This record gives sequence, C-alpha cells and structure tokens, in this order.
Amino acid sequence: MNIEYPLKAAHSLEIESIVKNLLTDKQHGLSQREALMRSKRFGLNIYKSQKQKSLWRMAFEQFNSPIVYLLFLAGFASLYFNNKVEAVAIFIVILVNAMIGFFMELQARSSMMALKKMDVSYSRVIRGGKIIEISSEGLTPGDLLFLEAGDMVSGDGRIVSSNGLQTDESSLTGESFPVLKNTEILTGKIAHIAAKNMVYKGTAVMNGNARVIITGIAENTELGKISELVGHSSPTKTPLDLKISKLTKRLIWITLVMTGIFAISGVIERKPWLQIMETSIALAVAAFPEGLPIVATVALAYGMLLMARKNAIVKKLSSVETLGGVNVILTDKTGTLTENRIFVEVLSFPSGELNVCIKNGLLECKESITEKIQENIELLVRIGSLCNNATINEQDKHKKTSGDPVEIALLILADASGFPAGKTKDEFKRLNEIPFSSETKLMGTIHQGKVGFFVSAKGSVEDLLPKCKTLQSGNTTIGISEEESAKILSQAEILSSSGLRVLAFAYRISAEMLVGDYLHELIYVGMVGFLDPPRSDIKDAIGDCISAGIKIVMITGDHPMTALNIARKVGITDMDDNKVITGSELPEMELLQEVWKEKILSTSVFARTTPKQKLEIVDVYQKAGFIVAMTGDGVNDAPALKKADVGIAMGLRGTQVAKETASIVLKDDSFTSIAQAVAQGREIFQNIQRFVIYLVSCNLSEIFIVTLLGFLAQGSMLFPLQILFLNMVTDIFPALALGLGKGDQTVMQRPPRDPKLDIISKRNWIVILIYALMMTGSVLLAIFICRIYVGTDVRIINNVAFLTLVFSQLLHVFNMSSLHSGMLVNEVTKNKFVWIALLLCFFLVALVFLFSQGRDALNLDIIPVQAWVIAGLASIVPLLLVQLYKLVFEKRSISVDSKKINTVLSN
Repeated sequence: MNIEYPLKAAHSLEIESIVKNLLTDKQHGLSQREALMRSKRFGLNIYKSQKQKSLWRMAFEQFNSPIVYLLFLAGFASLYFNNKVEAVAIFIVILVNAMIGFFMELQARSSMMALKKMDVSYSRVIRGGKIIEISSEGLTPGDLLFLEAGDMVSGDGRIVSSNGLQTDESSLTGESFPVLKNTEILTGKIAHIAAKNMVYKGTAVMNGNARVIITGIAENTELGKISELVGHSSPTKTPLDLKISKLTKRLIWITLVMTGIFAISGVIERKPWLQIMETSIALAVAAFPEGLPIVATVALAYGMLLMARKNAIVKKLSSVETLGGVNVILTDKTGTLTENRIFVEVLSFPSGELNVCIKNGLLECKESITEKIQENIELLVRIGSLCNNATINEQDKHKKTSGDPVEIALLILADASGFPAGKTKDEFKRLNEIPFSSETKLMGTIHQGKVGFFVSAKGSVEDLLPKCKTLQSGNTTIGISEEESAKILSQAEILSSSGLRVLAFAYRISAEMLVGDYLHELIYVGMVGFLDPPRSDIKDAIGDCISAGIKIVMITGDHPMTALNIARKVGITDMDDNKVITGSELPEMELLQEVWKEKILSTSVFARTTPKQKLEIVDVYQKAGFIVAMTGDGVNDAPALKKADVGIAMGLRGTQVAKETASIVLKDDSFTSIAQAVAQGREIFQNIQRFVIYLVSCNLSEIFIVTLLGFLAQGSMLFPLQILFLNMVTDIFPALALGLGKGDQTVMQRPPRDPKLDIISKRNWIVILIYALMMTGSVLLAIFICRIYVGTDVRIINNVAFLTLVFSQLLHVFNMSSLHSGMLVNEVTKNKFVWIALLLCFFLVALVFLFSQGRDALNLDIIPVQAWVIAGLASIVPLLLVQLYKLVFEKRSISVDSKKINTVLSN
C-alpha cells in the first residue's frame, strides 16, 4: 500500500483517514526502521539550501571593486603607451590579488558552514511507542510528534490529541495572539494556514501539549511554500560591516584630498599630465586597503569557531561585537550557575522529615520511616510519577532521559522507592493536564484509575498550599489550620534557605470526571527538597567577569532564600548581603519611580519573578545606559532574550523558542561558557581593531611617501605596481595573522568597550598617524643616507625606498602588541601565524629579486650591498621608536587607566 504524500487538505480529513493514508499509528507512531526508510525516500526535513554563490561567481566578484577598475585602467594605459612589461605585471598582480581574495572568502565560507552544522534543532517523536529525541532534520511524514510549551514546531501536522495547546503563529500570519488548537475536523472552504486542528513548521508552542501526525516536511510545509514564493533576501550588513565601510570612505576622502593637492601642484609646476595621472593612481592604490573586508570576515569566522569550541554557538555576527561591550549579565540560576543535576535531598511531611539519598538505585534514609510517613511517601511518589512529562528509556544498555531535570529526579525517586513510575502510569490513564505556567507556578493532571478519578498536582509551596483544603497524615486527612499552614510555609522557608529547591505535592480523588480547573479542594501530602549544587568552576568565572567590569545579576523564579544562598556561594553577593527583591514586591513598569529604578540597579538577586518582570528589568538597565546580556531557557524568556542586547539561550535545557530568539546558544548551559564567550568576543574585536590599525597605518605611510616623493624626488617616486605589491604581500598576510591571534591575557581585566564607538577611536587615529609618520620618516632617512653613501641614481634610490618600506611594514606588525604585555613576549610574538606570514613575505620579496622577470615588473635592480644595509637599518628605526614611545608615554596612561578601573570596581 502506497503512502499518500504530500497529503492535501489534512485539516478536512478524519484522523483515521490520515493514519490510513500515511500508514502510521496514532498511539505508537512509526517504527525506527520505517522512519529511516521514509527519510531516504522523501528526503530530510530541510529546505533546499539557499543556492550558494558559485565558485565562478565568487572568482568574478574579486574583480568587482573600484581599485581593480583603477588598476585595469593603469594596465590599459601602459599598453597604450607601449609599456608592455608594466601592463603584463599589472594584470598579473590583479590576478594574484583576486586569487588571494578568492581563497580567503572560500575559507570564510567553510568556517561559516562548520558553524551552521553546530546549530542543530531537535524534536521529540514517538517511535515504537517510546518518546525519543531526534534531529529535526530526521522528521518524516507519518511521524508522531510530541509538542509542549517551549518547542518550535518542526513540520506541518494534524493534531491527534491536544491538552490546552496554544501556538504563536505570528511568523506566518502576523497575528500576535496565540491560537488555541483542537482536534475537530474542519469542513468547507478554509485557508490552510487558518486551520485550528493543524500545527505549522516554524511556529512556537506557547502553552499546553499535544500529539501530532506529521503531514508535511521541508518544502511541503506552509512555511516552505512561503519561502519559495518570497525567495532569498540579500544578507543584511552587520554593524561591523558598516563601520568598515565608514572607515573605507574616510580613507577615500583622505586620498582625494592628497591627490587633489598633488594634481593642483603638478598643474601649477606644468608637469606632464601622464605623470600626474600615474601619481594619482599610485595614491589611490596606496590608500585603499584591499584586504580589509576579507580579513575581517576571516577573523570573525575563525573567532566564532573558537567560541563554538568553547560551547558558545554565535548565530548573529553582530553579536560578536556587542558581546565585547557587555557590562551587565542577567542570568538564570538553575543549570546556568548550578549543575542542573537535580537530586532529591529531603522529603518533608506533616508527620516528619527525612534526609534521603539514592545509592545503587535504592532509596536510603538517615532517619527511620514510620508507618504514617510510609503512607505519605507512597502518595507523593505516585503524584510525582503522574504529574510528570519526563521519560527514562533504556537505549543500548544505557538510560536515556528526556525532560525537565526535576521531573527526571521524581521518576528516579519513584523507581528507587519500589513504586516504578512506568507501572504507575500504566495503572492510571492520563485524561487531561493543566500545564505548568510561570504565572501560576503549578501543574496538574487528572487520571482514571480503578477506584475513580485521581488528580495529581505539584508546584511552589506558597502557590499550591492555598489550593489545599486538607492534609494527609498517614492514612487519615485533617483540615489545614492557619497554624498548620504557617508551619508548612516556615519549613519550606528553612529548606529553601539551605539552598534547596522546594516543590509541594497534593492530590484529590473524585468519583466523577472533573472538567475545567480541577486544582482546588486538594489534599496536601508533603514537599520535596531538591539539591542543585553550584558548578565547581562558576565562582572563578564570575570573579573574571567582575574583574572585567561586568555586573552579574541573578533573576530566577525560584525561592528568594534559595536564590540568595546560591548567589552567596558563587560570589554574586557578599556573605553578609541579605538584599533580594521578589517579583511580588516589584511595582508595575508604568508606576516605576526613580527610587525603584535605583533599587533595581543596586540589587544583584531577583527571585520569584515573572517573564514580564524579566523584560522590565532588562529595560531598566538599558535605559540606564548598560549593554545587557540576558540568559534564558523557556518560551516565556523569549521577549527578554529578544530585547536584550545579547540574548543567550541554554542549549541543553532551553526550549526551541528560546534558541531561535537568542543570538547565542550555550551547548553546555554553563555560565563559565558565557564568561569565555565574552572574553572571546573582546579578543575578536581586539584582533579586528589591531589589524585595522596595522593596515591603515601602513597605507597612510604609503600615501605620505608617494605625495612627498612626488614633490621632493619625482624620479624616485614609488610606482603603482610596487605599492600594489606592498598592499598585497606585506599588508594582507600579516594583517590576516593578527586577525587570527589569541589576544592578550588581560582582556578580562579591563572595563568593556562601548560598541557604539567606531573601530578606530580619535586616540587610535593619533597613534596611526604617529606610526605612519615614523615609517615615512624611515624611508626619507634611507633616501637621504643613500644619496650620501651610495649615489644619486634615481633607480637605486627608488629601490631603497621600496625595500625600506617593505621591511618597516613587516616589522611594524610587532608594534601591534597591547600596552599591557611585555616587549619581547606578548600576544604577537606568541602568534605562530605572524611568524608564518613574515617568513612567507620575506620569501616572496627574495623571489622577486632572484628572477629578472620579477625585477623588471616592479622596476627593481640588483643594488649594492650598502643600499641593502641602509634599507635594513632604517626600517628598524620605526620599531625602536614605537617601542620607546610605548615605554615612556603609554605606560603612564596605563597607570591612569588602572586607577580609573579600580575606582569603578570599588564603587
């Protein structure tokens, strides 16, 4: 029997018809073997990759730039004036420059593809009756998909069973309100996208859960059809692209001014127009940093790969730059600051309390278990097994867990207590669920058992206890007095203050089926204290962030004392700091007075907060001028993640909605990875800034030299081909090496930079000008000495000027070390790529001089040894002067900056 796919008008068919057409099972789903066969037949659940630029197009685009047009003009002009050697040399240089750009872009594309492979989404499907987690790419027609709040829908499908399912379909319809779904058949003419018994790929589950039969994947989804109609949009320029573009325009203006001055003076002096044109071309070539955009792309891609290796997947290029400017991190507690390995530590009942642990799969108690407590344990374990969406499956002799860590801990507790969760679930068939909500902080389920209907509920103590009318003590129930209620709340407070996460459990038995809100008139059973210890490396990571001028703020939905206890242990607050603000204390945003804004900005721990309050806290910090990084994992964290300057989602326990919204995804959910990502972000920008300063200072020195020699020694002026060789060889390779460096060790010991600033600040421009003038001075010095000791031959003088500039620019790479590192041992001298680049450049220079063809192309000759010595010694002068300048003047500014940093940190 053939499968009918793609299945048309699935919303108007009976569920049994869909099951029959897709040859699936609405209870057990497909078998693993059948699913793999269908994946081979129908393909993976991915869109046809956006057609990548062909290699031919990539190669052609290397010639599509103003500087190349200018060089072509110079080449054809040389042909016109019968200077064939120069023309051929120009065309060879254009080709070589294009090849370098081509291979660099190819490398950047490969790096970006490697990053893309790391960002994989997952779906939970029921195959062979068991819930398993698979890559969303492996979803296939007929699969039974399990959805719950926080998931991204990975394919179009017909809803088989629904429990309060609401989806956000704004990405498809533009409608901002969640859509309540059902299983009813829809007849008559209806837009596919409006079917309430269907879910659609790319939408987000906001509430509830459901089982869905997949009817469409990839291009056969509504989102796929829209994508094909819309086509592919052109890539958006990142802030870094815009800053590089702004810098390039500034350099062009500098060139135009210098060229204009030279051209006017040439006309006044009645120089030949050809000479003026050649000099103008030389100036244009000198000013334009051809490798700047390519080197920036390679540096970003390489840096992002390094961040991915440190468990931080960066999804947006612009986030790399912003990350370096972050000065406040708003972080969750569970799983980020803590291990997210939940253990049951305490069982607390009205008739007594037990300190427990699970060893070798068995529950061990430090205290003796009374008959009354035993009765409560059995009830609590049953509630914990039924009011639970986690699963534990045996796979390859190993237990594969899926779901919330607290719920997994409850299943482990049930198995260790001698009441297996699987057996309990078989005895009590689930009929309905009230999903957990961050607003209510409760979850409830109703089941049909042998003696009627059983309601199980769990949630925070202060929210569940008011729903309870009586409490369980052994095999009897008694009314909850105010005194008893206060006692339970007090015990919860004590457990929370010791660092435990506390959940209360209750139940209800009814002879009739309950509908609507059945979480009332419950019987309180007890509470469980869960231990989630702080990560072993977290204190050092937070210390690094504080040293870097970054404030750490914990925002959690947990109990205030639990939050404060963890905050003290990890170093967010001092041991004697009792300041914590709860969500109930926070006024509405529109009523937020200045006094409250100051309280928020001076507080480091927020507890029992709602998603709306998280969003408002982000807004307060942003309006105060902070660059905010925000962590989150739930569907309700998405607005705050989106509003923050850098949204960071948890990769392990984070929902697909959070991951899609965030700009960074942590593969290990660890705060340490956030600290490492911030450090890497700072290093990436530092590297970009370093090679930009290197390129611009080198190019500016060429502009000065061409202009000055045009006035002072026209015959010995550098030729366009010589300048292009400088830009292509001595600029690009060292700049690329700087872009791949590791950065200095003090990057997390300084305040964050302002991401609104340009790549090159006013102070940087002064430094660049000093560097350029020193290299220019070294060339003029070499020419002056050469005229005295070697001779006045313009050809030799030109060669000495060329060699001095080559050597001084190559040695200039060592001036790019930070002021906070040593002169001989620093991040540049320890960068292996720098040494490889220098060896390659010296080899290419030697190669040009060894072969007559190379010498002829670049107007070079075999010059006297004395000329080589003069060029070598003169080229060392800028390096020595810059190092002396740093030693004398810059160290003074460091001590001033250090005092400022210490003042900021002490405040």
